[in-house]
Amino acid sequence: MNKLKQRWNIHSNWQLFVVFLVFAITGSTAAKFAAPMTDFVGITREMGWFIYWPTRILIIFPLYQVLLVLFGWLFGEFSFFWDFEKKMLRSMRLGFLIKA
Repeated sequence: MNKLKQRWNIHSNWQLFVVFLVFAITGSTAAKFAAPMTDFVGITREMGWFIYWPTRILIIFPLYQVLLVLFGWLFGEFSFFWDFEKKMLRSMRLGFLIKA
């Protein structure tokens, strides 16, 4: 845990707990919202996994990014998650989506 705290520049176990909690809540929420959103755009499982799952992932991805920063802000860790978001998008070569 100390390596992770050092890598993420986290100073306390409480802050690390909050970060893990935000990741958990964000992932669960994004996955929960994906089903109604795929239904809304008319994509169903009956269309086949090769259409349903890629579409669902494409819906979850931007939703997750927004929710991560939102929940990070709600839990008082906005700067950590904003920096995390920028670093992640840059590593995926999507840094053009946000301004540094």
